[in-house]
Amino acid sequence: MDAALLKKILEGAIFAAGQPLNLEQLGQLLDESERPDNAALRAVLDELMADYAERGVELKEVASGFRFQVRQETGPWVSRLWEEKPSRYSRALLETLALIAYRQPITRSEIEEIRGVSVSSHIVKTLLEREWVRVAGHRDVPGRPALFATTREFLDNFNLKSLADLPSLSEIRDLERINEELEFLEAQAVVDGGGILPEEDALAEVLAGLEEEIAADAQTAPTRRDDEIYE
Repeated sequence: MDAALLKKILEGAIFAAGQPLNLEQLGQLLDESERPDNAALRAVLDELMADYAERGVELKEVASGFRFQVRQETGPWVSRLWEEKPSRYSRALLETLALIAYRQPITRSEIEEIRGVSVSSHIVKTLLEREWVRVAGHRDVPGRPALFATTREFLDNFNLKSLADLPSLSEIRDLERINEELEFLEAQAVVDGGGILPEEDALAEVLAGLEEEIAADAQTAPTRRDDEIYE
């Protein structure tokens, strides 16, 4: 197939899809006789990324595949298109999500032990409804408590390709910045509003403790790979 035509097909498909498309899905758009291998598809996608490098939208690879999205720096202006404000999240919810992301799979009681307070059912329900976390199994102890882990939707929503792309803990201590980024990402998806306003203080205390926990775990536990977390 002509390279220029292939580039147009991939560009149009990703624009029209409304969700990320992976290499397999993009390849299936083409007849088997003219279907390039994944390396050739990725090369064309790399060209598209370069084409959009200086534009208001970008081609981004996330966990579920490739998608076009508005650039973050244009958020203050583009978000004015939506009258209804997207959700804002409480300190407690973001602490819980951070603990799941960095210590997964983890039980509710383990989260509570680190945070020093109970995790409300509302927080767990919200994270499950947003499809940012899922029940990945059960701990083999009395009561068989649920093990929580993040989802591919979590990676997609936070513009991450894999767990290896999670920022360092020092980079996510600014609660207000996290909420601003989530507001913009959710506004693009026209997510309903009505969330909880966060407290002013940052996540420094709980994440500092979490850093110590992670450092201790690193001495005895292997790093979790994506294929161990995601089905």
